Amino acid sequence: MDLERLDAVLVDLGEPSYRTRQVWDWAARGGPGYEAMTNVPASLRERLAEAVPFSTLTLEEESQSRDGTVKALFRTSDGHPVESVLMRYRDGRRSLCVSSQSGCPLTCSFCATGAMRFGRNLTPSEILDQALHFRRLERLDHCVFMGMGEPMLNLDHVLEAARRLPDVGIAHRRTTISTVGWLPGLRRFVDEVEEPIRLALSLHAPDDELRSRIMPVNDRYPIADVIAACRRSFERRRRRVFVEYVMLAGVNDGAEQARRLAALLGREAFTVNLIPYNPTGLYDGSSRGAIASFKAVLGRAGIPTTVRLTRGRDIAAACGQLAAAPRTRSRTTATA
Repeated sequence: MDLERLDAVLVDLGEPSYRTRQVWDWAARGGPGYEAMTNVPASLRERLAEAVPFSTLTLEEESQSRDGTVKALFRTSDGHPVESVLMRYRDGRRSLCVSSQSGCPLTCSFCATGAMRFGRNLTPSEILDQALHFRRLERLDHCVFMGMGEPMLNLDHVLEAARRLPDVGIAHRRTTISTVGWLPGLRRFVDEVEEPIRLALSLHAPDDELRSRIMPVNDRYPIADVIAACRRSFERRRRRVFVEYVMLAGVNDGAEQARRLAALLGREAFTVNLIPYNPTGLYDGSSRGAIASFKAVLGRAGIPTTVRLTRGRDIAAACGQLAAAPRTRSRTTATA
């Protein structure tokens, strides 16, 4: 819900300040609507239902993968598409991937979102309403800002939303904000954020020539400057930075590139997460053997390395696939 509007409406109605917290507490715990708020007077609930929509987003379509992953396509009140994903794991984890923008202006060549028309930054309430939609389905415990958009281009709104996630059940230590290396926002995040929110760097190449070819942002903010900012994050927080590295066959997956990546990162500040490429039309994904060999090179260099478990590929919900394209004619339309 639009929390600023909620607060303003309650002030106009002459309600005590604690009403805002009451309403938010119900929403954050997964309440289905104003009608469930039994400690809020019925007359006030009716007025709020008229004045403040329970969600800033409308659910346009929801799809479920064979592996249990759920992808939701929303629309903002002014018609911009937004996608977010709930990933369910066998060990009970429930991880949410949220968007910070509608579309993305940075046009990484391997990412379907980059091929969309960029809409705008999302408000804090629009970011939170993605989480609240899934919280109404089940409990959540992790959140990654790795959906549509570059979070560091919308840092103030991202942080405002992230700071409310513990009310939803997601601790700061289980929240991760990912960036392609947009330095103005990254430097602010490193220097100003006190909460133990984790940082992830979407790197995908060990040198400037290749990275600029597949990620135009590198022309503006080259690898050395981005890595330096990430090292400062480690020095300040003593928490390793995740490095995301999508595996593209014949592009960035060779043994020499693995050795360059190891030399670039060193042993101390980073953990590498190798990402099997999820098809978006331009590249082929690396083979399992190539991924294993790449991982082995990093392991011998002493760099902690994992291979991401792909979730939701069959519904275009996996990493790099979010493009706000309905799979079929919309089959679900409701307030999120």
